[in-house]
Amino acid sequence: MKVCIIGQGYIGLPTAALFSKNHCKVVGVDISEKIINNLNKGIVHIEEPGIGDLIKNAVEKKSYSASLTPQKADAFIITVPTPYIVENYSCDLSYVIDACHSILPYLEKGNIVIIESTVAPMSTDEQIKPIFEEAGFSIGKDLYLAHCPERVLPGQIMYELVNNNRIIGGVTKKCAKKASEVYGEFVEGELILTEAKTAELSKCMENTFRDVNIALANELTKICAEIGVNALDVIEMANKHPRVNLHSPGPGVGGHCLAIDPYFIYAKAPETAKIIKLARDTNNSMPDFVCDNIRKIIKKGKIAVLGVSYKGNTDDDRESPAYEIIDKLSNDYEIQIHDPHVENPNYVNFDIAVKDSDLILVLCDHNEFKDLDYNLIKKSMKNPVIFDTKNIIKEVPSEIKLYNYGNLYELN
Repeated sequence: MKVCIIGQGYIGLPTAALFSKNHCKVVGVDISEKIINNLNKGIVHIEEPGIGDLIKNAVEKKSYSASLTPQKADAFIITVPTPYIVENYSCDLSYVIDACHSILPYLEKGNIVIIESTVAPMSTDEQIKPIFEEAGFSIGKDLYLAHCPERVLPGQIMYELVNNNRIIGGVTKKCAKKASEVYGEFVEGELILTEAKTAELSKCMENTFRDVNIALANELTKICAEIGVNALDVIEMANKHPRVNLHSPGPGVGGHCLAIDPYFIYAKAPETAKIIKLARDTNNSMPDFVCDNIRKIIKKGKIAVLGVSYKGNTDDDRESPAYEIIDKLSNDYEIQIHDPHVENPNYVNFDIAVKDSDLILVLCDHNEFKDLDYNLIKKSMKNPVIFDTKNIIKEVPSEIKLYNYGNLYELN
């Protein structure tokens, strides 16, 4: 089987790697000439365990190639971004629509087209299907269209693409069956066949569930800071109940899924989806909450920011709340940023970041930040203070003051 995958980012590239590993001929399409040139040399541009060797081997074996334009194939998979439109929170399908149009010249009867990009409910039926029908195809008869959302965690993508259950949402039952045969090439989890609109809403609700529960933890943190209770202790105690699982609070919610997908549901029913919108508002308020507490800790000086990725131990910084926090602080403080996973010529190493700093601000849960060089910190800072918004530092020497979401009430 030959597979053409549109988009070679955090989902498209791992998917391409796994198809090529499992005896398929794969062409990966992207609009970035730099990415395409590097991929054809076996050089990947994302940090994800296992993917580098797979792509390098696939290029050498000629089972994978990258291209700026699509090619004829048996199956086409679209994995391009779907941001939201700020004015009304609706799903911006422009990249998906462009990708659909880009493959039209290469489609043949019997081909399978799969939309992996997260889209709002009804998008496949109402906006994507007409593109192919207007090109002369009969969906379910000579072209098979499905929405099959990805459900993976950065840092574990290669494992989860293989082992997680997969929702296969066909426009027709035959579309779902045909799409399931494509994923059967490498997916070992259950293939769950359903309608496209059900698959669309299921994916959005998976991320909304997590966003709402994170918002509950973040709201609890604010309440505890206000009334003088240790929020982290409350969460730990409450979670000892067999049917309670409070999530971890943080500096906000990032990523291309949790920070965006709930809006797709809200935009469809804004008068009804009140909890969903309130959760988004709560999580969006956390950067301000972090900055307000920083101003209570220090009035001026230098801040060493540790981490801009939204997800620990990855380079994925999409929609990261760290950037909003940095932007809000940059007018009043000198900022030095250190992130061992994100390449940026303006970022510095740990030693330089903490030298003469007045505050260390932890915004990401990279493993490197869980046990810092406290001797260096004591030497480099006049009054060593750490504000850990990810609650990953468990113990520090007595000479260092540690703030986290358990003791912010001390600042009031």
